[in-house]
Amino acid sequence: MGSGLLALGGCVTRPPQSLAPAWDPSYERIYGAIDTEPFPVPAVDLEQIDPQFLRREVDYSTPQPAGTIVVDPGQRFLYLVRPGGRAIRYGIGVGREGFGWNGTARVARKAQWPTWTPPSQMIKRQPELREYASGMPGGPDNPLGARALYLYQGDRDTLYRIHGTIEPWTIGHAVSSGCIRLIDQDVIDLYGRVPVGTKVVVLKA
Repeated sequence: MGSGLLALGGCVTRPPQSLAPAWDPSYERIYGAIDTEPFPVPAVDLEQIDPQFLRREVDYSTPQPAGTIVVDPGQRFLYLVRPGGRAIRYGIGVGREGFGWNGTARVARKAQWPTWTPPSQMIKRQPELREYASGMPGGPDNPLGARALYLYQGDRDTLYRIHGTIEPWTIGHAVSSGCIRLIDQDVIDLYGRVPVGTKVVVLKA
């Protein structure tokens, strides 16, 4: 959505000043523009992101089985557990204080270029969002970005999502209303790796 709507949603931030480049040159390709999607995904300005939050495979010790998503909001990382004590690690943005959530859930639904519908609690806090109560269609201005994974506990929608963002410079920060946001290039990668039914463990911050 446009900057005005993002301001209404309480999620907008200004891009930081450039960080010193310290990434592997291959990231220019990984985070380059994508023109094979229904809507364009622009290249990421890597100078706006702390290099530690760029996607990589790492050693990772966890009792969770391979295929599990583990979210560590305190460290601002999401791990997709792989065999042999390894994981793919993605940098994330998390909820502001008072909007965090932790527990075990599952991916009950996946969506490409998802519709954004502000929860009723958000509309109560910000009545100006009422015009979007029926949803905003997916697209380059939608705050959910290119993909969304919907987290359920049993048959109950937790209302928390793992989704993309049109503000990649917010990765590594606590800025959202509780959801877990990834760079669009990263959420597209994660989306392609996990099926519906995937276990998700969100640790305490």
